[in-house]
Amino acid sequence: MVSYLYNLATDKRNDLFSNIVKIFLYLLSLFYGLILRIIRNLKLKRAYRFNCKIIGVGNITLGGTGKTLLVEYISKFLKEKGRSTAIIRRGYAKGQNLKDEADMLKAILKDTPIIVNKDRIEAIKEVLTQYAPDTVILDDSFQQWQIEKDLEIVTVDATNPFGNGYLLPRGILREPLDGLKRADLVVLTKTNLNPDTLDLKVFIERINPKASVFEASYSVLGFYKLKENNLISPSYLSNKRVILFSGIADPFSFKNMILNLGIEVVKEISFPDHHLYKEKDIEEIKKASQEKTTNIFITTEKDAVKLKDFEFEDLEVFILKVEIKIRDEELFHKRLLSIYNC
Repeated sequence: MVSYLYNLATDKRNDLFSNIVKIFLYLLSLFYGLILRIIRNLKLKRAYRFNCKIIGVGNITLGGTGKTLLVEYISKFLKEKGRSTAIIRRGYAKGQNLKDEADMLKAILKDTPIIVNKDRIEAIKEVLTQYAPDTVILDDSFQQWQIEKDLEIVTVDATNPFGNGYLLPRGILREPLDGLKRADLVVLTKTNLNPDTLDLKVFIERINPKASVFEASYSVLGFYKLKENNLISPSYLSNKRVILFSGIADPFSFKNMILNLGIEVVKEISFPDHHLYKEKDIEEIKKASQEKTTNIFITTEKDAVKLKDFEFEDLEVFILKVEIKIRDEELFHKRLLSIYNC
């Protein structure tokens, strides 16, 4: 059902029944927008101020826009500059185990406290009491209207900025586009897949002339094998026949990065975003190896943290290691550090 609704929101289904459902979803989106504006305005007026610097990194749409990679980047940079940081991510309802990005960050940023809590305000209080950082980075926080931030950063996917322009559930917008007026920085991600961003920049600047707009791309650092740490050159798998599998919001970008390395993708296995792997999924992956006569697989770091307890026998599972590269990096760094001068 979730997959079907997402296909409707992204206009991937256009049969007669789906078009009728879209009309109903459009009416729901109008109601959602009205209620959301009321709640947003009330919470913004009562925003909670903390005795530390708060940097928010979020987006205005559903789907993967590179938020977590940017959080990693900011945390590493601030640490290099002598700042102590903590990261807070959104928690989930009891029974849900959707902490893959948090687990990934913990594996990479070993000395940085990372808290997962549904109540961000309580999480900030907790982290300030236990670790006393001078900076808290809120991952996935653009709709956290009740927390006053020193820097509000919004990531926008350059390959699909705002979907069809409709709010949920008819589209993929989490809130109306006028919400971009709150942004201090807008980072256009995946520009390596869509370098023509001029019109998008103009559109954003019309909504928020005060926001600084930066471009970011994904840079492949290499691969490492599952349960190993040694980084292997990106060229290691060139011309090899591989199978991709992942449970991420944007498998399209993942595949394109692999293809750009000169690797032959013979099959893709895509699971839903935040997929929690089970033994039957591993069997499906093993079966694909027999069908396509290759034992080489590539997946993402987000998936890797959920695969440690499984055995892949003679299969070679490689993890793609990427980082985010920001154009005009020096200016971006200057903007980050400016919050400490006020």
